[in-house]
Amino acid sequence: MPTYIVMLGPPGVGKGTQAKVLASQLELPHISSGDIFRENLKDGTEMGKLAQTYMSKGELVPDDVTIAMIRERFERPDCKNGAILDGFPRTPAQAVALDKMLAVFGGKVNMVPFIMAPDEVLIERLTGRWTCRASGHIFHEKFNQPRQAGKCDIDGSELYQREDDKVETVVKRIQVYLQQTTPLIEFYKSQGTLVEINGAQPIDEVSAQLLSFLNK
Repeated sequence: MPTYIVMLGPPGVGKGTQAKVLASQLELPHISSGDIFRENLKDGTEMGKLAQTYMSKGELVPDDVTIAMIRERFERPDCKNGAILDGFPRTPAQAVALDKMLAVFGGKVNMVPFIMAPDEVLIERLTGRWTCRASGHIFHEKFNQPRQAGKCDIDGSELYQREDDKVETVVKRIQVYLQQTTPLIEFYKSQGTLVEINGAQPIDEVSAQLLSFLNK
């Protein structure tokens, strides 16, 4: 039976990092909804073109279009044993649609890690990020400093701070995430699949806690 894991957590908590760790340990693909969107838009697929018509008007892409993209990804051979989802579902309605879709593939959502950390930890992580202009390599003024201030170690280009990594924007992003996600957290709690993980710990300890929950 395939294994499906849905990652939840606010910006800066490290859920993308942990999704990659789980993907490697379990030999499952890490499926990011953002990556699927970019791939469909870049390849000009029918779904990508449809999504573009909404995005160009500044509208949200309807659930059925997003779900069709996810379904197509699940149909690829590397998903035969399951997948780790990051960025989808975002609402209880999407979660119900996901359950129906997974039933077709002979599976269900097995575990939903909800990684949390205090706001001050998230703010410190996000506002300390600096990105290289050439290739998007990421450094951090506390956790991953460049050898030379203001310059990328890899290609020597200038480091800059993205607008969405500035304090006011970061605080707003965290608030919006929690408001939008509360109903989804309640949905998975009621299903008994939600596990709360302390994301303020070092990366290795978060990974160890995730894997121990999974083994149970």
